[in-house]
Amino acid sequence: MAVSYVHMLQCNRGFHKGNLSYPNCSYKARRSHRLVFASMHTPEPKVDSLLDSVKWDTKGLVVAIAQNVDTGAILMQGFANREAIATTISSRKATFYSRSRSTLWTKGETSNNFINVHDVFIDCDRDSIIYLGKPDGPTCHTGAETCYYTSVFDLLKQQEAEENKLALTSLYALESTISQRKTELIGENEKPSWTKRLLLNDKLLCSKIREEANELCQTLENNEDEKRTASEMADVLYHAMVLLAKKGVKIEDVLQVLRLRFSQSGIEEKKSRVSQKSVDD
Repeated sequence: MAVSYVHMLQCNRGFHKGNLSYPNCSYKARRSHRLVFASMHTPEPKVDSLLDSVKWDTKGLVVAIAQNVDTGAILMQGFANREAIATTISSRKATFYSRSRSTLWTKGETSNNFINVHDVFIDCDRDSIIYLGKPDGPTCHTGAETCYYTSVFDLLKQQEAEENKLALTSLYALESTISQRKTELIGENEKPSWTKRLLLNDKLLCSKIREEANELCQTLENNEDEKRTASEMADVLYHAMVLLAKKGVKIEDVLQVLRLRFSQSGIEEKKSRVSQKSVDD
């Protein structure tokens, strides 16, 4: 069964799409090797050749990290041997090697919370890999979204750290804060936060989004500096994310839509919207 693969690798040797490629490319000061797969029927000799180049430890293992393709969140870390990586390449399901049971295991084989692998990266030293994929559900056996939810700094400050504090990047920390404001109850004489006011007033929220979007455009029209543009974009992003929270839409859903559009031209994407609208009508 062939699987469509939309990403392409661009470096000083041009584009490589299909089968398997791992050229050496430079991105500023960083170098990475990228494995690209166009179908589940990757030629065995190429896989073998690639696996021969991996720097396995004395037990024939490398660190294997699973990362969310849309949010960038680190989902979990395990170990993989030669067979685990080959299985991941062919099945597109994140597969690891259990050191305690001395056997392969695929994440989700008991919980059905598989990690569907879109891409695999190997680091510059070739001694660790990343499975870049989309999880079907919570990754951690505790039911948490990821296995990383305990802050070391919190542990150092107090004896018991809050164990549901996910390792969030700035965008998702903002989303989490907005979500908290959404559930907050306001006391009788308590003044609501700005975010809460926006959540309670659709007209105010929409007017602010239009206002901030216009100010962002003005930074281009008036040739304002980059710092001002970044500031106005931050305002647009914040207010738009409040609207998403109001509608119950996650930023991850938005990023997934963008990712799925990578393989389409703008014209094709607009046509698909019209076709879908016709079906809905």
